Amino acid sequence: MANSRKPTRRLRPPAFERETLDRPWHERLRLTDGREMLLRPIHPLDAEPLRAGFELLDPEEVRMRFLHPMRELTPEMAHRLTHLDPAREFALVVAEPLPPGQALVGAVAREAVDQDRREAEFAILVSRYLSGQGLGVHLMRKLVRWAQLKRLDAIYGNALYGNTRMLELAASLGFDRERVRDDPGMVRVRKQLR
Repeated sequence: MANSRKPTRRLRPPAFERETLDRPWHERLRLTDGREMLLRPIHPLDAEPLRAGFELLDPEEVRMRFLHPMRELTPEMAHRLTHLDPAREFALVVAEPLPPGQALVGAVAREAVDQDRREAEFAILVSRYLSGQGLGVHLMRKLVRWAQLKRLDAIYGNALYGNTRMLELAASLGFDRERVRDDPGMVRVRKQLR
């Protein structure tokens, strides 16, 4: 009997150089076009740069990440995204190599541990200005690593059915697809960690 699973496309390795820095979760990245970026944990001072960067996203990028159209990232939402509960939330940004509050943020990856403390829900957004260089895969691996350090059972996220980039990324890293009951336009991707 033939395998009914759709074959997954192998994503190419990241197209950037990286250097691990002395602080946890910090890396200096050199993109293929020569731009230098910094991967680091999100900081409360990133709230305003996040709001400014949101204005640079096209409506489709917003819909794919937030699962519905949005006109702006409100100050309240930006505050919530940048003020984490370190016991159950984790977020990284890829930003210009400037101090938080001054650096434009081009990618965000975050996860939050569920109430039962066994699984974490993730979300990733890489703006079109940084896409195609393997940052999504790199950020997802970091999220998986954080969940493993927390000894969680699984990591999962929801994506629109048409978000082929996210679905391919997840499949390339061993995530399984699940139906989302009551929403045929949504797919849940889940990776068992133990």
